[in-house]
Amino acid sequence: MLPLTVQTDHPPLPAPAEYAGRSPYHLTQAQIEFFDAHGYLVLRNWIPAPLLHKLQAAGQAWIDMGQHLPDDDPNRVDFSFAQREGGRRVMYRVNYLHNKGQAVSLELLGSPYVLGVAESLCGQNFVPTYESMVFKEEGDGEEIAWHQDAVHPRRYRIFNYDLYLDESRTGAGALRVIPKSQGQAADICRLRDEHGWSPAEYIDVEMNPGDVLLHDVMVVHGSERTLGAALRRTIYYEFRAAEEILADGPWDETWIDKRLRLLPVALRHHQQAFPQAAQFDWQISPEFRPQPAGTEAEELRIAHLIHMSGAYCSAGDAIKKQV
Repeated sequence: MLPLTVQTDHPPLPAPAEYAGRSPYHLTQAQIEFFDAHGYLVLRNWIPAPLLHKLQAAGQAWIDMGQHLPDDDPNRVDFSFAQREGGRRVMYRVNYLHNKGQAVSLELLGSPYVLGVAESLCGQNFVPTYESMVFKEEGDGEEIAWHQDAVHPRRYRIFNYDLYLDESRTGAGALRVIPKSQGQAADICRLRDEHGWSPAEYIDVEMNPGDVLLHDVMVVHGSERTLGAALRRTIYYEFRAAEEILADGPWDETWIDKRLRLLPVALRHHQQAFPQAAQFDWQISPEFRPQPAGTEAEELRIAHLIHMSGAYCSAGDAIKKQV
């Protein structure tokens, strides 16, 4: 790969030891250091079965919802479709999960299994910036080309929390990652043209239902084309520090406040759904603590309008936010 150097004049925040091991749901110092070094980390059996089963049912409900919405429905914009060979039309993505009739997406967001990780990597002022489900329908094995989700100055960590609802195996669409590729912008076209899907340093990340993959938004990843694959659904939550957004954009303090208003709603939903389970102790700084500004429904879909650019092989692809 031909690197395009990105300035890294400040180390990622927080330091590895700052939140390490604070609870069973926070990452250990060794896990944070592995993530920083390699650009990814796998958490096996991270999501408890009762929550996982509810999320699997919700995943099917979201697919059914998108497939049955009429073309003129205003909600159609949140469901992404593609044309495959032979004219087959497939759905592959659902955006803004929280207003799609399945409260379990909020129960997941408000759980310590998610927020402990977010605090470990982003500090106490973590912001939930994206939420989606990306999937490949049964029999749809189209590739997801090599890419970096977002390229940024790397003064802070930005990461995706990838919860697998179905198993993902080598040869059947497992995510392919190039470890240690997160330190700089990558020449994706050169990578594709010179190495295809088999650069010497890649790994396939095999996952089981309930496993979580954490990936740095700058680690190079994708999945090659396969045939006859089973259904593979992954829920993605992205997190950034509020300080990072203010420093690097592309949003402002008003947008941060709107997105942070999701968290009291999510914490409440998790506590109501799992009253006997451990709850996350949210300790956001006073200057960022949001105040409710409307009904719960108004808090659930805060649009982005603009995105931080990623690294792809073509300028046309760069406008798409893939994960």
